[in-house]
Order: sequence, then C-alpha cells, then structure tokens
Amino acid sequence: MPNKAVTEAEYRAVSNFVYLECQLADEGRWEEWEELLADDMHYWVPGTLDDPDPDRDVSIINDNRSRLATRLRQLRTGTRLAQAPTSEMRRMISNLVIWLEEDGEYVAEANFVIFEMQKQSTMTMNQWPGRVSYRLRSKLQGFEMARKRVDLIAAASGIPSLGFII
Repeated sequence: MPNKAVTEAEYRAVSNFVYLECQLADEGRWEEWEELLADDMHYWVPGTLDDPDPDRDVSIINDNRSRLATRLRQLRTGTRLAQAPTSEMRRMISNLVIWLEEDGEYVAEANFVIFEMQKQSTMTMNQWPGRVSYRLRSKLQGFEMARKRVDLIAAASGIPSLGFII
C-alpha cells in the first residue's frame, strides 16, 4: 500500500507540531507537552539500530502512556536526581519528511541533534544525534502524538541514563 503525499498546508501543520513538540521538551513545559499525547501513546528509544523490535530487543526507553505519565510526574517535581538541576537543551531538526498513511495518520521523520548542557555535576556538553519518527493523528484542534521513536546513533554504545525526554 503506497503512502500518500501531503499537501503544502498539511506539511506546514505537521512540521509546526513537530517544532512545537521540540520546543516544549527543550523548555521543560511538561504539562503542555503531555497534552500532545494520545491515550495509546508509545514512546520508544531502541537500544540498537539493527532492525530493532520493542518486544524482542533491549530498549533504552520503551514507555506506554501510563509509564510516560510517571516519567513526566518525576520530571515535574524538579527533584529527579538525574535532572537536578535541569539540563539546558536545544533540539535541531532537519530533513523533515512527512506522508499520510492509508489509515489517515501522519508520519513525520527527521534527523535531529540534541545539545544538552549537563549541569548536574560535570558541566558537560552532550550531543545526542539520531533520527526521530512521529505518528500523528488529526483531532479537532490539530494533532495528537500516538508514537515517538528515537533512534540514537550511539544507541548500542553504552550510553548513560537518559533522565529527560529525548
């Protein structure tokens, strides 16, 4: 089944959603970020780049909506040790490709790099490059995020714990 090309207006709307999602995560605006999520949200960061399967392979993060809500509650406290004080972050998104699936959901994929100023103890500037994929559903006021998959280039390299939304 072929994917359907999107109109210019659809491309703008979906890309604006992706940019907003990145901005909210960068700024730690977790209540607003959580409002973007579908009830059946799946947030996945595979632990390998070699044809990963979330049911078979080790994942860095593999959260359903409930587990993601717990992660967000911890971040909102401001006392999550891995993020106290909170890292300064900026995401750069490029090569954004968007299409419409047969079921009416949009898929957006892009290359990214996150710059994280880790202020907790080391004052280290970390760079987290990879590829991100979103599955979005139309709703009355825009979109909701049903899936976010983050493929980190260094996924299989023994990365440290991720105490933030990547």
